[in-house]
Amino acid sequence: MKTLYNTNLKALTFILLAFVSLGLNAQLDRSKMPKPGPEPEIKLEVPSEFSLKNGMQVLVVENHKLPRVSYSLRIDNNPIATKDKAGIESILGAMLGNGTTTISKDDFNEEIDFLGANLSFGFSGGFASSLSKYSDRILELMADAAINPLLTEEEFEKEKEKLIEGIKSDEKNVDAISRRVRDVLAYGKNHAYGEYTTEETINNVAFSDILGFYEKYFNPDNAYLVVIGDVDLIKVQKQIEKHFGKWENSVDIAIPLQPAAPNAQYTQINFVDNPSSTQSSIFVTNNVDLKMNSGDYHAALIANNILGGGGEGYLFKNLREDKGYTYGAYSSLGASRYGLGRFNASAKVRNEVTDSAVVEFLKEIKRIKTEPVDAQLLKDSKAKYVGNFIMGLERPQTIANYALNIKLNDLPQDFYSTYLQKINDVSVEDVKRVANKYLGANQRVVIVGKGSEVLENLEKTGIPILYYDKYANKTDKPNYDVEMPEGVDVNSIINKYLDAIGGKAKIDATNSILATYEASAMGATIVSEEKKVDGKASQSLSMNGSVMMAAIMTKDKATMNNNPLPENMANDMRIMAGLFPELNLLNSDKAKLSGIEAVEGKDAYKIEIPGEVISLTYFYDVESGLKVKEIQTTSMQGQTQNQETFLKDYQEFGGLKFPGIRSGSQMGQVIEFKLKEIKINEGVTDADFD
Repeated sequence: MKTLYNTNLKALTFILLAFVSLGLNAQLDRSKMPKPGPEPEIKLEVPSEFSLKNGMQVLVVENHKLPRVSYSLRIDNNPIATKDKAGIESILGAMLGNGTTTISKDDFNEEIDFLGANLSFGFSGGFASSLSKYSDRILELMADAAINPLLTEEEFEKEKEKLIEGIKSDEKNVDAISRRVRDVLAYGKNHAYGEYTTEETINNVAFSDILGFYEKYFNPDNAYLVVIGDVDLIKVQKQIEKHFGKWENSVDIAIPLQPAAPNAQYTQINFVDNPSSTQSSIFVTNNVDLKMNSGDYHAALIANNILGGGGEGYLFKNLREDKGYTYGAYSSLGASRYGLGRFNASAKVRNEVTDSAVVEFLKEIKRIKTEPVDAQLLKDSKAKYVGNFIMGLERPQTIANYALNIKLNDLPQDFYSTYLQKINDVSVEDVKRVANKYLGANQRVVIVGKGSEVLENLEKTGIPILYYDKYANKTDKPNYDVEMPEGVDVNSIINKYLDAIGGKAKIDATNSILATYEASAMGATIVSEEKKVDGKASQSLSMNGSVMMAAIMTKDKATMNNNPLPENMANDMRIMAGLFPELNLLNSDKAKLSGIEAVEGKDAYKIEIPGEVISLTYFYDVESGLKVKEIQTTSMQGQTQNQETFLKDYQEFGGLKFPGIRSGSQMGQVIEFKLKEIKINEGVTDADFD
């Protein structure tokens, strides 16, 4: 009986819901868009504020939803130009937060881990978070790290070495080159925003400079502490006064503001030749004096969003969706309270479309300045900003940041409560007006790319081209018409190399090669093992005995960790299948002799083997014929990565020569693999290539 009752109840419920659904559908007219709801009313909680006697200002946002608390410390200096000691801020920032003069580095970090807390520092401040029951202790540790940092000469040397290795690894990184050159051209080499770090400037920094820099610029009179979370205002004020009240100011330092360099006097291309680039990095840029308290601010946000703020922007739709030049094209229009903002529009594009991409960038910038924006696109752009703004209000951190923005940018108290209204007030005319005001009449187009492939077509655009090196020094146009000695071509260079390593007869008598190289890095032993036979090659990389990577290349397949590689990548890797890749290059139409370049001070012939995903560049010493450098360039999903390997100290085994050292940068440090073993015609079986 109970079962029958339940069945009937379910049936009645289903019928009732069906009738309700039918009734609702009858009342809804789905041919009409639903009316929008009322505009959300923005009511921002005003943080509590107080100041310490030493000048540090504190903002507190109480939020008792979760038993957690966070502390954000901001050291608000004007931009500091460090000139011939550029990099000093990075070194000091890396040293801060690693113990105090009363707590060792290990004990300090162990206690933070024990509390389940987070604590980090940089030169511009720090951040800490923990459960609210540990709030007093984590605040005490944060204050101790800020006031009494453990700055030792040993840590100084370590951080200095890390920074130098990072610079070396970025030497040919397109993004690093592009960022450096455009900053110098926009602001000037001696400006805080234009200077760059080199190995020389880092070596100019002494340990005493670090101590003096901390003492001079890390002070409470220009510090802000933002507290968010499960705290009581009266209690947290006492805690902050107790722990941070002892922080004393050094001498009063006034840091003068430097003006930016003038914008370009005419639209121009500033070209940097990077011969290993498979893509061109393009930045269209000009400086702007836009502040958050400007009446143009909200209109500028919308104008930039329409031009290049996302997938619906003019740039993205043109360069990616319509033309297929790039994976993404975007723009930004930055506000700065110092008047040092900048407009940037950027993309990475294929070499063969570099000139066309530049033309389309300039066309879209002109379009937003001359054509009224579509009313629906303007409406959609506003809706996007409104949505992002409202979602941001769910985070307590947002409220504190807004309060800090009001103080630092001299904003009216109702800036954020009227934000949505000002966004919605932006008109079609406003978009056109601010675009003309802030997107310069003359644009600087900074391009880092492979000049031998892109310059001829760039010249056809009619845009004047100025040439710079990778450190923004003016230079001459690259000369690609290098006169080769008579009779030198790819085949002659490859044959000279094969003779140099032992000769064709020795190579023909070789059935297999097993080569083992070993390196030490990051506290681990890394072993590279290569096995080769005619038409096949395998390589494995292990760390402390555990295999991290295993690749197999044959004429028919290419796998990585037993997984087949995509066909285009496999095709590119087949050149490496065999005893020596050079055997596959003889009489090949893929290899191209592209000039002579210096490798560690000696001239070398440069042979390029282009690929769809993986491109190779080999360098052969002009005098000895030996291969002295390899570059593997991998381009995937809009990203390009270059891996350089230097080959040195050739050693003979069984009549054949092999490099005794293979060195290159990995993860920010130079790793040197040393030859441990060579076996010829032993140690390799067919099973190694299954």
